[in-house]
Amino acid sequence: MFIFDAHLDLAMNAMEWNRDLTLPLQTIRRREAKMTDKPDRGKGTVCFPEMHKGDVGLCTATLIARHIKPKSFLPGWFSQEQAWGHIQGQLAWYKAMEKKGALRQITSVNQLNDHLELWKDIETEYRPVGYVLSLEGADSIVDIDYLEILYNQGLRAIGLSHYGKGVYAFGTDSDGRLPKIGKELIKKVTELGIILDLTHLSDKCFYDALGQHDGAVWASHHMVRRITPHNRQLSDDMIESILEREGMIGMALDAWMIVPNWIRGYSTPKRKKVTVDRVIDHMLHIANIAGSTKNIMIGSDLDGAFGFEQTPIGVRSIADIKRKFPEAMAKRGLKEDEIKGILSQNGIDFLRKHLDQ
Repeated sequence: MFIFDAHLDLAMNAMEWNRDLTLPLQTIRRREAKMTDKPDRGKGTVCFPEMHKGDVGLCTATLIARHIKPKSFLPGWFSQEQAWGHIQGQLAWYKAMEKKGALRQITSVNQLNDHLELWKDIETEYRPVGYVLSLEGADSIVDIDYLEILYNQGLRAIGLSHYGKGVYAFGTDSDGRLPKIGKELIKKVTELGIILDLTHLSDKCFYDALGQHDGAVWASHHMVRRITPHNRQLSDDMIESILEREGMIGMALDAWMIVPNWIRGYSTPKRKKVTVDRVIDHMLHIANIAGSTKNIMIGSDLDGAFGFEQTPIGVRSIADIKRKFPEAMAKRGLKEDEIKGILSQNGIDFLRKHLDQ
């Protein structure tokens, strides 16, 4: 069961969490056992060996650096140039992992097809994980010309914002219309044929961005607002808008997004009964609106600043997607081709349609 994960923050973990993702997961956890600077220390779920165990042979991997004002409660950088330098450092790590043979950048359909054929070859002793490069939040783009630099470096997807008010758009927990500079950036995104990631956009910016961009769209790691009421999640109208554009919606595995009323630092997956079944509830809600499962994929975000303290029960590693989801999905009535579609084929088909030929 080959897995395509449409959202992982690999470079952030390597460069900010100081995790050597080439090592076994237990080794990474032992190194962090006495560290307290981040809530997920010693509880990480993602590394290359675990991706191999779980046949996660393809992912969308991010660059991320927020621009902030002084006294901001969000972490970030005080200038866009600093943010740009930071994502270039992250990119340098990706390139080092390519040279090491751990990763392989995917920018075209031909590269994608070659990579998938490699993963079918069970005789190959070690296969690199393929990654499509994405920018989560566009603050690091100092001016529009910088986007073309990133495109030439392999960028194939972009989200305009993250949390709070960004340079180019309003993000999660903020509100406002898409500014002129955001519209100008989208124009360049469309021109270059980059996938527009609608994740984290405020409601108004979500619709503004859709209206400005006539190219490919996805929401790489989102859940359903009807089930988990919060502006971070997609309303039914938003889901319908994405479906009208033949876009994709990735299912995140962050507990607070899966069930309502999660309290950070207090709630636990066990207390809140956060099971794989609850994730499938979100899938089925989208499928009921769409009439099929064709627009659903996995965008786990499993390394997005949380660990197994905030994952569905039984999901303690990215390899558990393969171990836990197919059986649970089958029990809920999903057919084999639908399961395969959600876990990989739907996203792969989307990439084949929208990557460079």
